[in-house]
Amino acid sequence: FEFSMGGKWLQILKEIAPETNQATVMFNPDTAPGTGDIFLRSIDASAKSLAIEVTAARVRDPAEIEAAISAISNSSSAGLIVPPDVFLIVHRGKIIELAARYRVPTIYQYDYFARDGGLVSYGVDVPDLFRRAGSYVDRVLNGVSPADLPVQAPTKFQLVINLKTAKALGLTMPPTLLSSADEVIE
Repeated sequence: FEFSMGGKWLQILKEIAPETNQATVMFNPDTAPGTGDIFLRSIDASAKSLAIEVTAARVRDPAEIEAAISAISNSSSAGLIVPPDVFLIVHRGKIIELAARYRVPTIYQYDYFARDGGLVSYGVDVPDLFRRAGSYVDRVLNGVSPADLPVQAPTKFQLVINLKTAKALGLTMPPTLLSSADEVIE
């Protein structure tokens, strides 16, 4: 996980919906032990400079997901951030459907959320991580001790924008954001 991405998610959310002054970070504390709170702190650290208040929605079942998204929708200036969490991945269809129903601008970590109908995703290019892992496997198989290999951070990130969802939410994507997108779904 790249915890520093929290600030970037908040920045993108603010670009998409400039009136955003509240952001909720949704995660399951049982399936993302520790990581949800680390992402929350990363996002909160960037919030002040963007004039956004950050809150957490700790969800453990589908009913709590709906209650959290419904609560967010009570404010016309709120958005949702969905960081990596296996529970949220399993329930991504429900999250995407509820974010659309309640008209909540939402940013996700993984590109398949946007391809499945989510508004926007920004995250690590997972296939690139696997390609880069091949050189490490080669080095280990050729006798280099894994302990001698440096830890590598992700270097390639993907921005995917779903214009169909943006239109349904009544959002106009900024041209600068569209031009920087790796994929635009129309």
